Amino acid sequence: MKALMISADRFEDTELLVPLYRLQEERIAVDIAALQEGPITGLHGYRVAANRALENVDPAAYDLLLLPGGKAPAALREHAAALALAGHFFEERKPVAAICHGPQILAAADVLQGMQVTCVASVAAEVEAAGADYVDREVVVDANLITSRTPDDLPAFLRETMRAIRP
Repeated sequence: MKALMISADRFEDTELLVPLYRLQEERIAVDIAALQEGPITGLHGYRVAANRALENVDPAAYDLLLLPGGKAPAALREHAAALALAGHFFEERKPVAAICHGPQILAAADVLQGMQVTCVASVAAEVEAAGADYVDREVVVDANLITSRTPDDLPAFLRETMRAIRP
């Protein structure tokens, strides 16, 4: 089992770090991909090392895509490599977990048509414009997609993410 997290500077610290540590606790290998390899810094000053550049990621090597929120998704939705990675996970029906602003990447990748999705309220109109049915709940699971709203929802988000990747 191998997970891919996509992020960039100004990520929401807890939405990246808590899932990262939870996956590592389960002995799941996690790669963090960003616009380039090297450190990225969260909104609250935490730094993590992105060990992959988006353009160098082979999505076939991963079983789970995780999209933390914060301000990073707004920047990433402008990059074709991030959108192609998201598209691959939907085409292959692999689990995708997105929290807070994370669904902005999925909206830009045009993979939300007809799906139930939750996210931070400020992104609701964006996911609806992409064809999703916005639902205001702590966690929503629709097919291979797990979504949540805010850091407060991390327990439910991770419960459903772990359920999706366990045999």
